[in-house]
Amino acid sequence: MSPSRPHRRAPTAVSTLAGLAVVISMLAGCALKTHNDPVNGKRLFVARCGSCHELAHANTKGIPGPPNLDAAFGPARQSGFNANTIQGIVYSQILNPNQQVQNDATGTYRMPANLAKGQDARDIAAYVGLVAGVPGQDSGLLATAVLSATRKPAAEQNGKLEIDADPTGQLQYLAPSAAAKAGPVTITMKNASSIQHDIAIQGTGANATSQIVANGASASVSVTLKPGSYTFYCSVPGHRQAGMQGTLTVK
Repeated sequence: MSPSRPHRRAPTAVSTLAGLAVVISMLAGCALKTHNDPVNGKRLFVARCGSCHELAHANTKGIPGPPNLDAAFGPARQSGFNANTIQGIVYSQILNPNQQVQNDATGTYRMPANLAKGQDARDIAAYVGLVAGVPGQDSGLLATAVLSATRKPAAEQNGKLEIDADPTGQLQYLAPSAAAKAGPVTITMKNASSIQHDIAIQGTGANATSQIVANGASASVSVTLKPGSYTFYCSVPGHRQAGMQGTLTVK
């Protein structure tokens, strides 16, 4: 789910799932005894897990390496795994995040411990069990569980430029592009999500990176910009590759 210098794709996802089947018969029962809320599960999945895992229904893109949950559980469904079984597998993996996978592009990651606990963990598992590997889109309450943040270009004013991270946890900035005048500029990013992000600027002689922040903190980077085109991006491994970047035009 989110990088803690996080995780990567299971080399044999389907065989791993099959190997868990016996344990799941007990774990799934524990996960299902209480009422689970997939709407809350979707919110939590997007906020805590979607930065690593791709899941079409949740509109999360993930990063190279961690399992694409549709690809992992689609074949399992075709093999006869139902939503409850998949829920049990996911619940088990949240409780026991001991899988480490190597990815050359983004490094070695391990799924962080305590990503979710108790009912939150069961809710996430319930949502993934409901939608992973299932064609189509969410409907009803699930469709509106996570509202998309408004995105618009950012403009520098008096030497200051604000480019905030998406507060929902999606791997994007709220500004897909930005504009500034040449000269000294301080770029500030607020990150309201629990996913760690920074902001870096590259191009036309500039190469600077802010601190990594999360949970409502802000980070800034100051550069002197010349006329030209620059790229701003998140340097946390995998985030830029997943699309967390934009173009800054300086005139």
